[in-house]
Amino acid sequence: MSAVERIGLPLLRGLDPETAHGLALRALRAGLVPLPGTVTSPRLATRAGGIDLPNPVGLAAGFDKNATALAALGRAGFGFLEVGAATPRPQTGNPRPRLWRLAGDRAAINRFGFNNDGIGPIADRLAATPTPVPRGLNLGANKDSPDRAADFAAVLARAAPHVDFVTVNVSSPNTEKLRDLQGPEALAALLDGVMAARPAGLPVWLKIAPDLTDAELADIAAVADAAGIDAIVATNTTLSREGLRAGAHHPGGLSGRPLFDRATRVLARLGTLTDLPLIGVGGVEDGATAYAKIRAGASAVQLYTAMVFGGIGLAARIARDLDALLARDGFASVAEAVGVSRADWL
Repeated sequence: MSAVERIGLPLLRGLDPETAHGLALRALRAGLVPLPGTVTSPRLATRAGGIDLPNPVGLAAGFDKNATALAALGRAGFGFLEVGAATPRPQTGNPRPRLWRLAGDRAAINRFGFNNDGIGPIADRLAATPTPVPRGLNLGANKDSPDRAADFAAVLARAAPHVDFVTVNVSSPNTEKLRDLQGPEALAALLDGVMAARPAGLPVWLKIAPDLTDAELADIAAVADAAGIDAIVATNTTLSREGLRAGAHHPGGLSGRPLFDRATRVLARLGTLTDLPLIGVGGVEDGATAYAKIRAGASAVQLYTAMVFGGIGLAARIARDLDALLARDGFASVAEAVGVSRADWL
C-alpha cells in the first residue's frame, strides 16, 4: 500500500461513507494517488466474456458510476473496468443515508437505487477518455420507467461505440421489482431486445443475484444460453444478512467478505448449468479469494467493496499475488485453473 493510501484511508474511513467515496474519486482524478499501471504476465493474460484481458482482475460496477475517473482507473492495475449503472435519464437514487460501512465484517450495505448522471453525460465521458484496458458499461433502467426493457436497449445504443462490453443488470435489490426481470419469460424478452439492439460483436454480459434457488439458476442459464450472450456475472449484492456481526438492520444489498461463500456457491453451480464464461464477484479481497473464485469456475473476477479497506492499489496486489499462486500450482495460464475446484463448492 502506498504512503498516500496509508495516510488517506484512515481519514476517509472517519467520514460518512458516501462522502468518502466522492473524495476518493476526486483524489484519483487529481492524480494524488500513485498508480502502478497495467499489471500483466503470460500467466495472467486471458480471455473472458469475449474480451482479451491483460489480467483477470476487474473493477465492478458502482465504484465509478458516472465514468468520471476512467483515466486514473485505467492505470490502477485492473485488467478491465466496468462503470455505471447508467440509466436513460439522470436519477437521484434513494434518499441518504444509503451506504453503510461495516468495518468489523469487511463489508458494506448500500441502497443507492441507480443514482447516476444519465447515459448522455456518461457516454460523452466514455467517448472522451481512452483507457489502456477494456472497459464496459452496466446497463440500468429508470425507477419510474414504464418499459424497463426499452431502457436497457436505449442505454446500450447510446454507449455502444465507446465500450468493449455491456452488462445487463437485472439483479440490483435497490430498484423495486427489478429482480423480477430474472424470471425466465421476462429475462428472455429482455435479452432478445438487448441482443437485437447491440452492434455485431459487442459482448453482452448478464449480472445476476446471489439469492436465487437452484431451479431459478437453471432457468437463467437456459435463457442465457438461448439468447447467445457472452458471460454471466455472478453475483450482485445479497439481501441476506447471514454472517454479519453488526449492521444487519440497514436496508439494501450487502457486499464484501460475508458475501464470498454465497456468491461462490452460485458461481460453482452455474458452471454445472452452462458453458458460458463466468465473472466472479462478491468478497474478492486478496489473491487467495480471487484464486478461489477462478478455481470455482470464474474466468475473471471483479472487486469494489474491498477497496474501501485495502485502497486503490489492491487490484495490482491481487493480480501479482494471483500470478504467484498460479505459478506455485503449476498453471501456465488463468484458463488452466478455471473450475478445477468447482466440486468443492457444490
